Amino acid sequence: MHPLSTSVDTSGETYQRNRDAHLAAIADLNAQLELARAGGGASYAERHHRRGRLLVRERLELLLDRDSPFLELSPLAAWGTQFTVGGSILTGVGVVSGVECVIIGHDPTVRGGSMNPYTLRKTLRALEIARVNRLPVINLVESGGADLPTQADIFVTAGKIFHDLTELSALGIPTIALVFGNSTAGGAYVPGMCDYAVLVDGHAKVFLGGPPLVKMATGEDADDEELGGAAMHSRVSGLSDYFAVDEPDCIRIGRQIIADLNWRKLGPGPARPADEPLYDPEELLGIASADFRVPYDPREVIARVVDGSRFGEYKQQYGTSLVTGWASIHGFAVGILANARGVLFSEEAKKASEFILLANQSSTPLVFLQNTTGYMVGKSYEQGGIIKDGAKMINAVTNSTVPHLTVNIGASFGAGNYGMSGRAYDPRFMFAWASAKLAVMGAQQLAGVLSIVARQAAERSGQPFDTEADDQRRRAIEEQIERESHSFFVTARLYDDGVIDPRDTRTVLGLALSATHSQVVEGRRGFGVFRM
Repeated sequence: MHPLSTSVDTSGETYQRNRDAHLAAIADLNAQLELARAGGGASYAERHHRRGRLLVRERLELLLDRDSPFLELSPLAAWGTQFTVGGSILTGVGVVSGVECVIIGHDPTVRGGSMNPYTLRKTLRALEIARVNRLPVINLVESGGADLPTQADIFVTAGKIFHDLTELSALGIPTIALVFGNSTAGGAYVPGMCDYAVLVDGHAKVFLGGPPLVKMATGEDADDEELGGAAMHSRVSGLSDYFAVDEPDCIRIGRQIIADLNWRKLGPGPARPADEPLYDPEELLGIASADFRVPYDPREVIARVVDGSRFGEYKQQYGTSLVTGWASIHGFAVGILANARGVLFSEEAKKASEFILLANQSSTPLVFLQNTTGYMVGKSYEQGGIIKDGAKMINAVTNSTVPHLTVNIGASFGAGNYGMSGRAYDPRFMFAWASAKLAVMGAQQLAGVLSIVARQAAERSGQPFDTEADDQRRRAIEEQIERESHSFFVTARLYDDGVIDPRDTRTVLGLALSATHSQVVEGRRGFGVFRM
């Protein structure tokens, strides 16, 4: 592998226009992240402190190893909905006592930490990441249970939280509950189903039914402590494994539990030199096109992400709309697939399939840098076999067992999203740049297709075609698709694991790669039938 060269003109008009557009998108992202970090707002945070409680991010800070990174997941969940940005829960991957763990923390400043539909999705995704990457789970518990007005949307599926916690335990993946406050009704089963439970004296309240419900159901009078206090569960019921005198003590015990696990990664550690790229990641803002319809060379992105800007390109002169090759990121060997000109032709599909097979032969993780408008259409391409060639690529992606990490760095449209390991193909982690788009196709293309279909329908029926009404429909559809393809709209629904600043791409991929190597990293040797 040799270092990539660069031809970026940082003084050019196109570079500056791209940079301005990306900075604007990043400013919007940072504003929304601040809302997520604020939780229920200053007044609720102050009230929480007055009660002698720490905020969820303060608990997280005490839990994590000093100066260690935290890869937050789905921070903009529920954006654009009736619910608070962030989904009233904090999830991510962080290092505790030297061990990478998935951390799930309720935010009690948002409706008492109650669970709404987005809280549920975010929790289940975090548990899935823990399972496939073999990461211990630490729950920071303080929740009033389900958000009752939305129970119809959460009750049935919420049972999967219990299912996944018990499945993790059966797989030998430790689960820990640090209970700081309420853990009621269905939420009481979280400490009940975790391998370890630590309860804080005077604050933890773990019961299936609180005093009002018990009174109504049985006529019995009981207070919170008798029903579910830390002292009762530590001395009487046995639900509590450890009795914590306060929140810092609870976190100390949690860190000690992790330290005592003697946890070891199953995947190989970083084996390549993890030197910084030769080129400044700041330049990514001017390199990436602000308009997804304007192509740019993804090698310029790769050169600012991989170790030492070294890249061994595979089939450089064949299928040139897709760049493939070998590199390393923070010392971890990777194969990279990056769209160069958006469209995937038959040559690109076959090239990708072969490259994915090679990565599986050598058990090398794959990084997909999406910027695709999909597979090529047209008479000559259909006759040339684009469907079966695209099917080869999707077959390879589906059955590949090495870790996939996907980043949408421009656009991800149509079946190109599938072929480039989109959400439906279970990448271990998936992120998007703030300026990225995701939809079945671009807004103008989609509106244009519907307009053509409407015109043809009018012609077949012999009806006059209303051009003015069609123009209004096109504008409305374009506005709808622009809104629904926006990176915030997409991440709000957990179609990725978070929107990131392009300059953080190398760091995010490094953290994700490290997490995936807690699990065995092994490629598939046998694939399904390829249509030749």
